[in-house]
Parts: sequence; C-alpha cells; structure tokens
Amino acid sequence: MQITLLDGGMGQELIHRAGDQPTPLWSTQVMIDRPGLVQQIHAEYFAAGATVATTNTYAILRDRLAFAGAEDRYEALITAALDEAEAAQLHAGTGRIAGATGPLGASYRTDKHPSLTEAVPLYAEKMRLMAPRVDLILIETAASLLTVESALQAGEQIDRPIWLGLSVDDEDGSRLRSGEALADVLPMLDGRADAVLVNCSAPEAMPAALDILRPAGLPLGAYANAFTQITKAFLADAPTVDALSARRDLGPERYADHAMSWIDHGATILGGCCETGPAHIAELARRLRAAGHEIV
Repeated sequence: MQITLLDGGMGQELIHRAGDQPTPLWSTQVMIDRPGLVQQIHAEYFAAGATVATTNTYAILRDRLAFAGAEDRYEALITAALDEAEAAQLHAGTGRIAGATGPLGASYRTDKHPSLTEAVPLYAEKMRLMAPRVDLILIETAASLLTVESALQAGEQIDRPIWLGLSVDDEDGSRLRSGEALADVLPMLDGRADAVLVNCSAPEAMPAALDILRPAGLPLGAYANAFTQITKAFLADAPTVDALSARRDLGPERYADHAMSWIDHGATILGGCCETGPAHIAELARRLRAAGHEIV
C-alpha cells in the first residue's frame, strides 16, 4: 500500500532544542530568535523518511500576533517559515510542502474562535499568502464545527488541495474537542476537502475517529500527539505548552505500534504531532517499509 509519511512535531521540537521558556507565540518566537533551526528540523524529518514538510506557520495568525504586539510582522513571519521549509526541501531534493494553519482563537479553546464572518477572510488571507509556495494547505487541530466551516469556506477560495486535520476528545474519538459529534463533519467535506485527518489528539482516540471519517471516501490520515491528556490548566486563558507534559510511554517504538494499527482503519497518511520527533518518524518509516508499504 502507498503511504504518505508526514513529519512530526515542530513547535515542541523547537522549544526543546532552543531551551527557552515557552511564550504565547510558541514556535513563532523561536523562529524569530533562532533562524535556521526550523530548516534543520525539516531536514532531519526528510532524512528520517518524511515526504511532507509542514511549515512552521501553525501559530502565525493575526489574532495571536496582535495579542503579543507583533501583528506588523505577520507576512514577514510567514515568508520566513516558507523560506526555511523550501531550503530543507531543496537540500533533500524531494518531498512536498504543506502550508499549515492552526485555529484562530486558541488551540482546543473552541469558545474563543471568532464568528464565521470574521474568521473566513482571516483564514483565506493566510492561505493566499502561502499558496504560491506550497503543494497543499493543511488545516490543523480544527476542534469545532465552526472552525471546520470557516476554514473550508476559506479553502474554497484557494487553488491548492485542502487537507483538513481534526482534533478529537482524548477519551472519546467520536467527538470533536468542542463536544460536537465528529460524524457531523462528514456532510461538510463533499467537494471541499481533498483529505481528512485526525491530529493533535491521543493515539488511543484515533481508531474510533478514523472509522467515523472513513465513509467520506477521502484519503484518510492520523498523526497523534504524545502529550498527557489535555488539562484544564492548558485551557486557561493564553496558555503555553508548559502546562502540558509529555507521556513517557510513547517513545518511537510504541508510537509506531499505534500508527501502524491506524492503517487497518483506513489511514494512508501517517505522521506525528506534538512531542513526536525525527526518531518517531524514522521508526515509523522503518516499520512501514518492513511491512511492505511504499512511502510516497
């Protein structure tokens, strides 16, 4: 079977390597302070076997930058992230680039997402900035129906494949983090998404989520995080990722065990999210090849 192998986490990897305290700007701040580090991590993922580099643009959103007094750097930061991904791709001589966006408001805090009227042009602006230099747009960690609808409406304005990444409840993969039924996403996908994935959720939640999304008939994917369950502390106002801790039972081998099982639930796109790194992707690549799959 042909499997697309995404990269692993970027934000947490940057924080760990930089040794800095996380800020509300998260991986964006590290990119400002330490140019070249993003390219290095992209390169390591390509070397590990990944065929897609996800741009370090998840948190480059006007509302998040405005909160930190840095909105005037919006376009420059997107350009810098694209430059680093392209440089790694050029060095690798292969691979695709996915232009990523996280949700407006805050990750997991679906109550903070702006209205449809406000959100669509913000997502569309960002997608238009990235589109000329990426192979696809990757919407990540969409955790409510409002987020899904806003991002998909924006995606309809962009001439690039749209991959939709959904974040589900860590304990109940049949529900978005908003509490809404994951199945309610299905009628929203027709003709608007080119792939549907589940991301930034516990690996144990993936099988149920994939089973629900499989009837969409789209390429299906999963890339889990290796956090302990999302805590109430993280959902406080303006959280930083130091409110979460990494699981100790999700090293590369155990993570690959989970990921390989997702193929049985229809996944043909695999990768890793927060707290997974190049070693996780290398082990997953090794396991895929050993099982006779072709990484594309």
